[in-house]
Amino acid sequence: MMAATELRTYEYQALDAGGKVLKGRIEAPHQGAVAGRLKTMGIAPVAINEVSTSGLNKEIRLGGGSGVKTKDLAVMARQLATMVAAGLSLLRALSILAEQTENKALAKVLGQVRGDVETGQSLSAAMQKHADVFPPLMLNMVKAGEVGGFLEEVLLSIANNFEAEVKLKNKIQSAMTYPVVVFVIAILAVIGMLIFIVPVFTDMFADLDAPLPAPTAFLVWLSGVMKWSAIPLVVVGAIAAMWWRKHKNDLAVRERFDPIKLKIPVFGALFQKVAIARFTRNFGTMIRAGVPLLQSLDIVGDTSGNIVISHAVKDVRDSVRTGQSLTGPLSQHKVFPPMVVQMMAVGEDTGALDTMLDKVADFYDQEVESTTEQLTSLIEPIMIVGIGSIIGGMIVALYMPIFSIYGAIQ
Repeated sequence: MMAATELRTYEYQALDAGGKVLKGRIEAPHQGAVAGRLKTMGIAPVAINEVSTSGLNKEIRLGGGSGVKTKDLAVMARQLATMVAAGLSLLRALSILAEQTENKALAKVLGQVRGDVETGQSLSAAMQKHADVFPPLMLNMVKAGEVGGFLEEVLLSIANNFEAEVKLKNKIQSAMTYPVVVFVIAILAVIGMLIFIVPVFTDMFADLDAPLPAPTAFLVWLSGVMKWSAIPLVVVGAIAAMWWRKHKNDLAVRERFDPIKLKIPVFGALFQKVAIARFTRNFGTMIRAGVPLLQSLDIVGDTSGNIVISHAVKDVRDSVRTGQSLTGPLSQHKVFPPMVVQMMAVGEDTGALDTMLDKVADFYDQEVESTTEQLTSLIEPIMIVGIGSIIGGMIVALYMPIFSIYGAIQ
């Protein structure tokens, strides 16, 4: 186990007050210490990468880490808002939360937050020390609520936002689970037939003097290849899965794969709707909470979960910083449908941007639900027909020589 005083080197990317990207290196015992030091310097951390001696850099994404899920944060925010509204002091409310929170990691963090608040720190300052647990959206909203004197409303808004995010994730999982499970089962069934069943027929075909039909010959060849390649394929697949799990959030990986996700047939439209729903919901929530516009734009792009929207939001931020329109740059990015751009433009002109963003988010939440149901009803018969065709084709190919022999005898 690493000693508490051992220092590691971290590379960081951060934004200063003017929105300029800063890069550098800091030695610290852990990434939380790096985030804290950057905040004391008056700059907002965006990404922190550990510089490993082995050459493997691990990206630490701020927010929602340390085993704390969005659902845990939603429950915490709602309970804290309820207790504050009931007249309990902030210290008492934090103590109760630390005792009753089921997630042990979050309970420990809440205990530390309570200790910092007891020493006179604000709630937002105490939470900012745990940037790996509390996402930037939550930190900035809590700070705005403290400054504006409406912490209860902000906490309820955070809870509603996170609950909607959890619901959205569940919809996506429900749409993806069935095809993924069926696809994996189909692959395992095909591999099982190639390794265990086809060789039995191969020995039978060896006694035949007649040449094998092309489909049967191909199946026999594929079975022979599978015998020696099955284990290497499993190893390569395991390594690829581990690599993807570790690096899927790296900027270079997202730059390559996020645009592809939006172009995938059938599922591309679903990914686009999910990203727009997240962006508009988070943006509207932060605007309503009183978070400054530029600060909100610095955060909501990454919360959408797609680098394409993140780049579009950066263009919007640059436009706003120079005093231009909020929605002008959005029309130049195809990822945003005209309806979204027009509704945001109306909201900007009428001063009801947060309301319009909420309406867009609600609309796309319903679109995601509708698309999910359509995909589920569409994919099920397609997968059944596809799997049946593959397995059936393999069986027919195996029996074709027997049919040929029988025909010759007749």
